[in-house]
Amino acid sequence: MQGPLLPRIANGDSTALDECIERYGGLVWSLARRLSPSVADAEDAVQEIFVDLWKNADRFRDEVAGEPTFVAMLARRRLIDRLRKSRRELESQPIDESALQYAAPPQTSPAELAEEGSRAKACLEGLRSDERKVLELSIYHGLAQTRIAEQTGLPLGTVKTHARRGLSQLRDCMQVRSRRRPKGVQVL
Repeated sequence: MQGPLLPRIANGDSTALDECIERYGGLVWSLARRLSPSVADAEDAVQEIFVDLWKNADRFRDEVAGEPTFVAMLARRRLIDRLRKSRRELESQPIDESALQYAAPPQTSPAELAEEGSRAKACLEGLRSDERKVLELSIYHGLAQTRIAEQTGLPLGTVKTHARRGLSQLRDCMQVRSRRRPKGVQVL
């Protein structure tokens, strides 16, 4: 078996980079094709990965992992980063203003709003105290989850869990309560 190429790349051996591309090109290409939305994106990713290998060759430690493992892990991380970035970037398209039809918002009577508000309050009061506290701080006081964690002394992950569970239970409770109202009965 041939010796590791990454230490040679780290030492500035220009021929080692060509050998690295020849040796690991198939591995990197197969990962890129699997984790890229298009062939063009995979080609760009492969190029970026080999540039990263060139820049980070000095981080390779043969005693920690083999060279193919290092190359695969660096490639995989770069590809996952690219996927996450592409999902965050929204494709913007111009809106044809003349094609928009503005519908009037549905009219809700004050009595219906009051009834829904009281149902929501009853559902909120039915939650566990810690979930209710997190939601109250978020809804009534407009606090972000990090501020709620600071104020309550709860870990951020716990705050997020309480918020998610509490909102899920609120939704379920509101759906059950809205189904209980007899059909055809309108609140005036």
